[in-house]
Amino acid sequence: MDVAFLALTFKLGINPNKVRNEVKVVAEVPFESERMYAAMYYRQDKNGSTKIAVKGAMEAILPYCTKMNSLEGVIPIDPDLLNRELNSLMEKGYRSLVVAEGLVPEGINDDFDLKSVKPELTFLGITGFIDPLRPDVKDAVQTCKKAGIDVIMITGDHPKTALAIASELGIAYSKDEMITGREIEELGGPELPCCIDALDKARVFARVTPVQKMQIVDALVRKGHFVAVTGDGVNDAPALRRANIGVAMGSGTDVAKDTSSMIITDDTFSSIVAGVEEGRIAYDNIRKVTYLLVSTGLAEVVLFILALFAGLPIPLIAVQLLWLNLVTNGIQGVALAFEAGEPGTMRRKPRKPEEGIFNNLMIKQTLISGITIGIIAFAIWIWLIREGYEENWARNLLLLLMVLFENFHVFNCRSEYRSAFHVPLRNNYFLVLGVVLMQGFHISAMHVSITQKLLSISPVSFETWLIFLIIAGIIIVVMEIFKRVRSAHESDTLIENSFI
Repeated sequence: MDVAFLALTFKLGINPNKVRNEVKVVAEVPFESERMYAAMYYRQDKNGSTKIAVKGAMEAILPYCTKMNSLEGVIPIDPDLLNRELNSLMEKGYRSLVVAEGLVPEGINDDFDLKSVKPELTFLGITGFIDPLRPDVKDAVQTCKKAGIDVIMITGDHPKTALAIASELGIAYSKDEMITGREIEELGGPELPCCIDALDKARVFARVTPVQKMQIVDALVRKGHFVAVTGDGVNDAPALRRANIGVAMGSGTDVAKDTSSMIITDDTFSSIVAGVEEGRIAYDNIRKVTYLLVSTGLAEVVLFILALFAGLPIPLIAVQLLWLNLVTNGIQGVALAFEAGEPGTMRRKPRKPEEGIFNNLMIKQTLISGITIGIIAFAIWIWLIREGYEENWARNLLLLLMVLFENFHVFNCRSEYRSAFHVPLRNNYFLVLGVVLMQGFHISAMHVSITQKLLSISPVSFETWLIFLIIAGIIIVVMEIFKRVRSAHESDTLIENSFI
């Protein structure tokens, strides 16, 4: 704000340095949100009287003004006219500061507060400041709403200015959604249940002090919200520290940066939204990799347990298990981490912070896929043994089947919500290439003498490979049915809730 004032003086042809050299500063009163003004006491000559220049909020300065400047000169103050002009600016989203000057009564002591000095000021004018909203901010706020993220505004600005900006952003549209610092005090403090409920419902907080900012954030956190706070000033530091995530602007003060959890270097709100989206994609990919690794591991456990209870030979030897994990999970797990984000990523509600990766959905799909693969592999193992196949040859076929199973299953893991056929291959060519290469790698190992001896494997006919390919494809069918049933169940639940 001070830089903007300096820019205005240069535009008006006034040299600030020249003005400073012509006066002797007696005392300065820096701006504080509690007093809502800044003042400078000065003399223009050695024996001259002390004068005061003050800038700040209308409600803080107007009570001390007895006269005002006009085109006809100095005239008696007209508060109604000034308030109308001020309201006109604020309704257009302008931040405003009023400026006034006057003589200081003789006998001033060390207390330079206006309440103590009680000067008679001449109202000089109203200065309007506008910080135009960036084009991307409104869309970013709407994206947050779709993602289940509530955006609120906490500011020291006048309520009308705050509401005008909030309306333009789509944060709030009526006074019922706004609360002021004075109203918070009247509620008895943010630690009371009635005040916490009021703060939880409000979307705009105006004329609040830095302490109240922190109290608002604290109340929201205690209400159970996961709160992120953005700020750039020294006064924002308490709120930034109290929030679950403090986000400082790159152009902000060092105090704000040191207090915050992260810094947005481009000062753009949409960068925060983009960060949320990237975070959700990264979390989804962690879930997908976990789903793949745990479900395939479960399948192997089920296969071995069933074989032991049935009194059958061990389905796979140790080196074959290591090979299986190398040519499937080892490569596919890494490739799955590069999966592109899904279309509905920013249309889902935020998960609860205490919710683990293994939620209800993860548990269901892990059990279904793991048990399905394990049971089918066990059934094939029984059939091979009872048909009289030699153990090493049977293990060779079973190992091929397990590799194919896991090659297919990784495509189920690409999305927990959508059909595997609805996820474009172009979203992750690295995964597709990895599956093809690893299947080729396993087939090659079946024809190389060194790996044949090491893994106890041997080549199979194309017809046999094709039959096992078809059997392995069952896992795609099973998981597609699961996703379809789950989707239908959710749709029915939404319809029931809408009628309720």
